[in-house]
Amino acid sequence: MNLPLFFAGRYLFAKKSHNVINIISAISAAGMAIGTAALIIILSIYNGFDALVKDMLNDFDPDILITPAEGKVFVPEGETYDWIYARDEVLNMSCTLTENIFVNYDGRQSMVTAKGVDWVYEEESPVRNHIRTGDFTLHRGDVPLAAAGSSLAYNLGINPRFVTPLELYFPSRTRNFSISNPAASIESVNVWPSCIFAINSEIDEKYAIVPIEVMKELLEYDDEVSGVEIRLKDSCTADKAAALVGEISDRLGPGFEVKDRFGQNPSLYKMMRYEKLAIFSILIFIVIIVAFNIFGSLTMLIMEKREDIGILRAMGMQERSIKAVFTLEGWLISLLGLAAGLALGIGAALIQQHFGIMKMPGNFIVQAYPVILSAGDVIITAVSVAAVGWVIARLPAGIISRRYRPDGTGCQR
Repeated sequence: MNLPLFFAGRYLFAKKSHNVINIISAISAAGMAIGTAALIIILSIYNGFDALVKDMLNDFDPDILITPAEGKVFVPEGETYDWIYARDEVLNMSCTLTENIFVNYDGRQSMVTAKGVDWVYEEESPVRNHIRTGDFTLHRGDVPLAAAGSSLAYNLGINPRFVTPLELYFPSRTRNFSISNPAASIESVNVWPSCIFAINSEIDEKYAIVPIEVMKELLEYDDEVSGVEIRLKDSCTADKAAALVGEISDRLGPGFEVKDRFGQNPSLYKMMRYEKLAIFSILIFIVIIVAFNIFGSLTMLIMEKREDIGILRAMGMQERSIKAVFTLEGWLISLLGLAAGLALGIGAALIQQHFGIMKMPGNFIVQAYPVILSAGDVIITAVSVAAVGWVIARLPAGIISRRYRPDGTGCQR
C-alpha cells in the first residue's frame, strides 16, 4: 500500500477540525476547475476564429503559388507545368497577373492591387462563395468586368448596378515619359463592376479581380504572368501537399519560388500562433495565482496536524514520506479541480460547437461564436494545470522540516 497516498486521501476527505481549511480547499479546487475550463473554452473559441480566418484566406490564396525568384513576371511553359496538371492531387491550375495600379471611378481615385485571372480562376475560384452583391463573372460577352473588395467598393462608391466603368491606369513600359503630354505615357483600360466580395479587411480594401487579358493590355505583356496558382483536392493531406511543393521546387530550379499557404502569408500565420501562445500564457498565469490557495490550505493543515507528524515520525515514517503525504493532498486538490474543469470546459465547448447557443453580436459573417475543440489543447491544458498543482503542492512541505523538528520540539516560533 502507498502509505503517503493513503494518508493524503484520508486528510483530504476526512472532516477537519477547522472548517476554514475545508473552505480554502474547496475554493482551491473550484478555482482550478474554473481556470481549467476557461483555458479549454477560450482556446477552443480561438481555434474557431483561427479556422474561420484561414478558411476565408484559403478561398482567396491558392494552396501552392509559383512566382519568379527575380523580377515580376515569367512565361509558364515547359514540361513541369504539364507534370503538375497531371498530378492526382491537383484540382486546378490558373495563371494570374497582379500589379498595383491607379483606379478612377466616377471622380474618386485610389491605388488598387488589380489581380488579372484566367478563365479557370473565373470558373472555379472559391471567391464566388463570398459575393455580397452581384454575380462573380468577369465577362459579359466581349465586355470585361471586375470584382471589387467590399471596403474598396465602399471607399470608391462602386455599385454593380451602375453603368459607370472602373478606369484603370498604369505607366507605359514601352513609351518614354512626355512632359508636354503626360497622358500619352500612361496606358488605360476600362472595366465594369460585376460584383462585390467580402473576405477579410486586408483583402477587401485593396483588391480588384479583373480578366487577365485586361491586365496584359494595361501592362503591355504578351504571355507573361506574375504567378501560377495551384489548388489541391480536399483529399490531399498536408504531408502530400508539402511533398508536392518540394517536388515542384526541385523541378523548376532556383529561378522560381514555390510557396505553400504559410509561405504566402508568413507574418499572418506567425502572428496567429503567437496570439494563441499569449492567450495560453495569460490564462495559465491566472491558474498559477489561483493555485496558491492550495499553498494556504496545506500550510494550515500542516499546522493542525503537527501532532500527527510527530506520531508518524515515532512510528518510523521517513521525513520524505511525511512530506509526500501533504504534497499528495495538495496535488489531489488540484487534480479534483482539473477533472471538474475538464468536464465543464469540454462539455461547454462541445455544446457550443454543435449547437451554437452563444450568438455573435452585430452583423458578423457567422451567427454563433465559432468553437473547435482540439484534443491537443485538452492534453496540453491537463498537463500544464497538473504540473502547476504539483509544483505549488510541494512548496508547503518545507515547513515540516523548518518548523517541526524530529526531536519533537514542535513549532519553532
